[in-house]
Amino acid sequence: MREIDAGLITKEVKRLVMEANYFLPDDVLNSLKESQKNEKWDLASATIGKIIDNAGIASTDHAPMCQDTGMVVVFVKIGQDARVINGYIEDAINEGIREGYEEGYLRKSVVKDPLNRVNTKDNTPGVIHYEIVPGDKLSIMVAPKGFGSENMSRIKMLKPSEGLQGVKDFILESVELAGPNPCPPIVVGVGIGGTFEKAAYLAKKSLMRPLDKYSDDPFYADLEKEMLVKVNELGIGPQGFGGKTTALKVSIEHYPTHIAGLPVAVNINCHATRHKEVIL
Repeated sequence: MREIDAGLITKEVKRLVMEANYFLPDDVLNSLKESQKNEKWDLASATIGKIIDNAGIASTDHAPMCQDTGMVVVFVKIGQDARVINGYIEDAINEGIREGYEEGYLRKSVVKDPLNRVNTKDNTPGVIHYEIVPGDKLSIMVAPKGFGSENMSRIKMLKPSEGLQGVKDFILESVELAGPNPCPPIVVGVGIGGTFEKAAYLAKKSLMRPLDKYSDDPFYADLEKEMLVKVNELGIGPQGFGGKTTALKVSIEHYPTHIAGLPVAVNINCHATRHKEVIL
């Protein structure tokens, strides 16, 4: 049994939350640059240029690329042959979030109760998802999720008879209803199958995939490409000013489901799709 110290988890989470807010992932930056080259609208091209410039300033100055530094979503994969010592893993993760948001001068955006709205003042707790996997490693991915995009996300329990066309229609409808609110260009995460909550989890998880990587399933890879074309044909464009770059990617995750159901979730992210991972 391999032992991993809780103090190391805190240290790494602290680093990850700051870096996720300061540094735009290379795959996102490359996608933005390619989109700018292909953008026919002058205003759209200039807007993407401003986004790229902003990312450069954030990286150089170690400053948040957006004033909404998000609620931290954490994906944890725990090897079945690993155990955390000298503390409880969830406390260690939340302490890392607390320290990172304090030291990094990141905006604290979490309220203790969804109805009384009192700020926790340290951006904790995070939303933590655990997965037990083979081996003795511990993988932690943090994803600070801004709510301009999160608020535009939707889920629907389709009838199986609605089939593939129903899924396509729901994805497009969700993006069209979101309009400029999620600060496009966006990344569209889609979860299909499972149960009500599983579909939402899959949609969120799909946003963690690099923009240059498609589904391993050829059918879903083709569907991702098709839906990206259709989303961009909506003409919402960068920041909603019009153009052909409404989204940088559509990512789809799927899971077996019940014979009577077809759950579909759409989790929209802004272009930054902030996330950082460490493997201990």
